[in-house]
Amino acid sequence: MSAGADPAAVNEEQSRADRLRRTVDVACAVLRQGRLTRSEGEAVVALAREHALSLFPGKGDVFDLVLAPRFARILDEFCPPPRARVLKFRVPARAKRGSP
Repeated sequence: MSAGADPAAVNEEQSRADRLRRTVDVACAVLRQGRLTRSEGEAVVALAREHALSLFPGKGDVFDLVLAPRFARILDEFCPPPRARVLKFRVPARAKRGSP
């Protein structure tokens, strides 16, 4: 703590940092264990970002720099984007080999 720092302000800042850490930890756990779709996972990240900005207004750039890459890695691993569905190609009976 610096010489002129207000102990109450320092404690408040630490309390908000602790709440942010718990929020991020819970969001990461939900992403890893929740078996969510990609859109549900992105909604969890958006809520975590919203909560972070309510605790630290104007610090969205810090969230994007520090926490967004962590969330992106977890989303890519546990909530991958849906793959394009490709229907199986069925060969008509008369087009099979040996058929005239």
